[in-house]
Amino acid sequence: MMRNRFEEQLGLLNRELLKMGALIELSIKNATQALLKQDVDAARAAIRFDNEIDQMERDIEALCLKLLLQQQPVAGDLRLISAAMKMITDMERIGDQAADISEIVVHLSGAPYIKKLEHLPLMADTAANMVTGSLDAFVAKDLELVCKIIAMDDIIDDLFDIIKNELIELIRRDAACGTQAMDLLMIAKYFERIGDHAQNIAEWVEYSITGRHKGEYLS
Repeated sequence: MMRNRFEEQLGLLNRELLKMGALIELSIKNATQALLKQDVDAARAAIRFDNEIDQMERDIEALCLKLLLQQQPVAGDLRLISAAMKMITDMERIGDQAADISEIVVHLSGAPYIKKLEHLPLMADTAANMVTGSLDAFVAKDLELVCKIIAMDDIIDDLFDIIKNELIELIRRDAACGTQAMDLLMIAKYFERIGDHAQNIAEWVEYSITGRHKGEYLS
């Protein structure tokens, strides 16, 4: 009976993590739409999501502590709960960075872009897919998917380098582009950080499955 109750609570933890992940993905998508369409309403929606994401982090943390204190989890369960507590920290930071992107978009509203935004949408889509994939891997205990998610961070890093070099070249040719170029570079940096946090989440998923962290099983 006690174990059945514990399994129910673990199921609740999985569902809450997926809900938080869906909200984060929506926040990233709103921030991206706001950026591409210079949509201030979408930007403000993404900023508002940040408070909800913060609350979800607190609620999931409380659930994890309840599971640790009221039950006697075996080693595998303990890893899963510990990983979940680490994952929500990275998830909350992703929410912060989506809000930061949206705040820059609000600041940029009304001014035409100095260049076509070719690579930022791909960065955003890849980052959102990393978040979703990491949580799917957590629920399914899918180590192969974890490996794929971790590898996707290289795509984001390469795109960041391309964007940075393009913006530096724009500034070199026309110093008047400098202010907006720096804003766009900061947006790219926030997407790059989102990718880093998504990779962290995947690495904690790895730990929850294997008991090892940061790709040790790949060596």
